[in-house]
Amino acid sequence: QVETVQFGGGLEQAGDSLRLSCVVSGLTFSRYVMGWFRQAPGKEREFVACINWNGGISNYEDSVKGRFTISRDNVQNTVYLQMNSLKPEDTAIYFCAASLVSSCSDSRAYAYWGQGIQVTASS
Repeated sequence: QVETVQFGGGLEQAGDSLRLSCVVSGLTFSRYVMGWFRQAPGKEREFVACINWNGGISNYEDSVKGRFTISRDNVQNTVYLQMNSLKPEDTAIYFCAASLVSSCSDSRAYAYWGQGIQVTASS
């Protein structure tokens, strides 16, 4: 049984930093593309970042490029999202997800999802 647990959300001031963690068990973590998505109130879920199986390739949504960094630890079965220079528009529920296919910005490619965690950046 696959279990995905997220940590690290919270309330920060705009300009501050936050790191999200997502620990996955019940699958061969190193085989999976890992992604982060977010959903703000009244909006659809959107792609944030993704990383390939060995961490060598990552992609980002344009609004977070240069501010957010995705990384992974295949020994700890964990994917991270380091968020710097937070903006109020980053406020959302953030989800990690695991996929066996390479279309990493498409939420439909992901089979397993975390429970979601709230990130709030106040102005």
